[in-house]
Amino acid sequence: MAETNQRTAYGQTLVELCQENKDIVVLDADLGASTMGKMVETTPGLEDRHIEMGIAEANMISTAGGLARVGKIPFCSSFAVFAGGRAFDQIRQSIAIGKLNVKICGSSAGCSDFGDGATHQSVDDIAYMRVIPNMQVFVPADANETVSVVKYMASHKGPMYLRVNRNPYENVTPEGAEFKPGVSAVLKEGGDVAVFACGIMVTKALEAAKKLEGKISVKVVNVSSIKPLNAEKVAEIAKSVKKGVVTAEEHSIIGGLGGAIAEALRLERVPMEFVGVNDRFGESAHNYDDILNHLGLTTDHIVEAVEKINSL
Repeated sequence: MAETNQRTAYGQTLVELCQENKDIVVLDADLGASTMGKMVETTPGLEDRHIEMGIAEANMISTAGGLARVGKIPFCSSFAVFAGGRAFDQIRQSIAIGKLNVKICGSSAGCSDFGDGATHQSVDDIAYMRVIPNMQVFVPADANETVSVVKYMASHKGPMYLRVNRNPYENVTPEGAEFKPGVSAVLKEGGDVAVFACGIMVTKALEAAKKLEGKISVKVVNVSSIKPLNAEKVAEIAKSVKKGVVTAEEHSIIGGLGGAIAEALRLERVPMEFVGVNDRFGESAHNYDDILNHLGLTTDHIVEAVEKINSL
């Protein structure tokens, strides 16, 4: 797929899956245009496979639970800050406890909705979704991997949360690769410091590794499966480098990818640095790069963290 926008890739893949599987149903909470470009509801023959729930995420999740009970495969879409935040109780009580086959897409994740400020920016969703028992949490690196993750979600049972970016950027993973939950994929080999990253920060980690070529050998690891996470593989990667590890995420440093990697390495003596949002909310910005720079989520911030670990 030439597409470089995750939310467009999500919508296109849902159209294909709906055409292949009559049990897939797509719900949104008055944000179909922003989360999937209204692709399902405007595709001839799929009009009855889309349900517009209005500005009511909790009701959307409860309805999805009912659909799952009768054998449907509901995909629920809203902004990440609303998909989980407004409907947390319904997700926990009605979906996760019963292990219902409901898929939730948190779109415009992180601070990718740069213009709307803190109320529309999710810097905490990985934390509160991964703590829910039975919930799987996926943060694909790019549009290519988004396609693979959505296909996996449609063909495997259980509650799952998908986190996608609002803005286009170049793909760094191969098109058509099979997604395997729990796997942390090494995208670049290196021997000094390992950078575990997810989402857009995978791209920035690769840029940082290139910037440090000839000075520090950086291994870049794509952790698109936050939960499940293969702790043994994480420890193996961490012990394969000389100095230590850095985590990089468009999310709070509390409870997200950094927390998951730290938990996996709790029995290892591995120095760690965290690149992420430092216990604060986002805010409005003129463009995406501005807010990422303001919050410390850039290639240069990863470079600084790698240099700090390497100097120990």
